[in-house]
Amino acid sequence: MTVMEQRGAYRPTPPPAWQPRTDPAPLLPDALPYRVLGTEAAGQVDPGLLRRLYAELVRGRRYNTQATALTKQGRLAVYPSSTGQEACEVAAALVLEEHDWLFPSYRDTLAAVARGLDPVQALTLLRGDWHTGYDPREHRIAPLCTPLATQLPHAVGLAHAARLKGDDVVALALVGDGGTSEGDFHEALNFAAVWQAPVVFLVQNNGFAISVPLAKQTAAPSLAHKAVGYGMPGRLVDGNDAAAVHQVLSEAVAHARAGGGPTLVEAVTYRIDAHTNADDATRYRGDTEVETWRGHDPIALLEHELTERGLLDEDGIRTARDAAEAMAADLRERMNQDPVLDPMDLFAHVYAEPTPQLREQEALLRAELDAEADGSHEHGHTHAHGPEGAGR
Repeated sequence: MTVMEQRGAYRPTPPPAWQPRTDPAPLLPDALPYRVLGTEAAGQVDPGLLRRLYAELVRGRRYNTQATALTKQGRLAVYPSSTGQEACEVAAALVLEEHDWLFPSYRDTLAAVARGLDPVQALTLLRGDWHTGYDPREHRIAPLCTPLATQLPHAVGLAHAARLKGDDVVALALVGDGGTSEGDFHEALNFAAVWQAPVVFLVQNNGFAISVPLAKQTAAPSLAHKAVGYGMPGRLVDGNDAAAVHQVLSEAVAHARAGGGPTLVEAVTYRIDAHTNADDATRYRGDTEVETWRGHDPIALLEHELTERGLLDEDGIRTARDAAEAMAADLRERMNQDPVLDPMDLFAHVYAEPTPQLREQEALLRAELDAEADGSHEHGHTHAHGPEGAGR
């Protein structure tokens, strides 16, 4: 006689039929990346918006090439270029209201500049001069985030707190395909969906996490499909189609602002340049692949659409390029000036109320700097009077 056959044994009743908490069908992304340019939908887009997107793309491309050149001149320690991804960067900046927040990764300096940040301030961190280079509260742009995906939980926390306070704020967080393999990505999406936080996640899938191709990171049909597992909508968009990215992000931001919760958007794009100026991309990808993506350049796609519809002529193209050159010249001139740095700034803006350890470190550094200054003064005094004394 088995235990289950004994009189009085516990016999569980059959479980009720399992029902999903959320219907997955509306959350699933389209089978193919959504496009606008070259389709009938392009005719519905405001021509003024298309022209603005074009001007920002041209300026963004020139910003990338100028920043890359500054690394070769020793004016920047490192620069992760977003050449080829400008449509994602610009659209992310333009869909936000002034009071919303942008949470960039280290590659998203262009998004910060397109949102209105001074280009020199956007490069200060990469120059090695300061923690951030700008006041996040003033610009509603979180610090450029070098650790992968750690900005995502921060975005969720800010968005959730804003909703609890009744503030009309949406947070838009940018991350690369490599960042989706981090635990912070999972935690952020899970919390955002459970709390229905007004946050939008934009994954710029540029094909590689440094040298690791996407196929070696995930077996998912797309990164946008990951949204379903958390209970939020996933959108798949052509990341080189500026109008499409702007539309999809605008809808996601509006959805979040109306209380609908988060959205995960995957923009399929390509990193034309190497991971950074310190990377040799030829070791893991071929020229043919890069050239194929050059044929799907975001600037060329939008320029073709505008010229075909008679919304852009040679004068308009020249005006956009001239404005970009003026920006690059100003950036060059100002980056060639040696900044005046205060080492004590290391302790500013770390905590609202400095910890005892931080105050101790601050005092140690100040003592070292004072001793160094006194030593330099004494050395200079001796040096100045040495020849005179020797001649006596």
